[in-house]
Amino acid sequence: MKVVFMGTPDFAVETLKAIAGAGHDIAAVVTQPDKPRGRSGALMFSAVKEEAVNLGIECILQPEKARDEAFIQQIRDINPDVIVVVAYGKILPKSLLDIPKYGCINVHASLLPKYRGAAPIQWSVINGDEYSGVTTMFMGEGLDTGDILLQKSIKLDKKETGGSLFDKLSVIGAELLVETLVELKNGTVKRIPQDESQATQVTVFDKSFGKIDFNKSATDIERLIRGLNPWPSAFTSLNGKTLKLWDADVTECNENVPAGSIVSVGKESFVVKCGEDALEVKELQLEGKKRMNCGDFLRGYNPEVGTVLGN
Repeated sequence: MKVVFMGTPDFAVETLKAIAGAGHDIAAVVTQPDKPRGRSGALMFSAVKEEAVNLGIECILQPEKARDEAFIQQIRDINPDVIVVVAYGKILPKSLLDIPKYGCINVHASLLPKYRGAAPIQWSVINGDEYSGVTTMFMGEGLDTGDILLQKSIKLDKKETGGSLFDKLSVIGAELLVETLVELKNGTVKRIPQDESQATQVTVFDKSFGKIDFNKSATDIERLIRGLNPWPSAFTSLNGKTLKLWDADVTECNENVPAGSIVSVGKESFVVKCGEDALEVKELQLEGKKRMNCGDFLRGYNPEVGTVLGN
């Protein structure tokens, strides 16, 4: 099939590679414009553009807006059989959606209609879901509202993080998309309308979302820590310095002390009181220091019992 691929971050790279590996004709790759990064301000390629260059794809388009008529005309001239969209980053107009013979197919990292919108991977971990997965769907004008084509689910590990689930679903999504293209071409794919009564909408979050409220239960905080690992990270403060928490276990605690209080310090961990139960901190990062296990941290820094994190 003649494919136009639209995507930007590293989550989309596996799907682009899988389409190329399956022998499809990638007529063009569309990704976000290069952006300045770091202190130098040097322009950096998106992860998808880097992979497109590696694959030797000559037509790489980077429109400022997906609604630009000149860009839409370029896609009309290419006349693709299908447009594949994976985390492109912008809403596509109907004039673009209507171009390909087989429509526009989206790879979405959730089991729709659950978690429409941004950051479904992190939310799945934060909410303590037993299962997550990937959906391929026909794209319409609504946000993640189109008919479901194929889905595949996986069970989350006990210590699943946003990063580990991201890696797993990017591979599953690539495999599912290739399977979807085969069924589209053969005319065997079935369209399943989404159950609107089951739809949930989630939004992207910024760094401030990771600020830990120790009045919440240890279970909720532990999920937050895993869901925001590696980005944007869950954090608090210790003696005026930002303290990121990367790994912790839930443990029972009946101490009658304020939430956020350090209630015990061992050789390899310390325990913090929460609104319900407590967290045994296993991996952390103090401002200005590298990420390390708690045992190494405690050999150079000795927080006192009674210290309240976040003060």
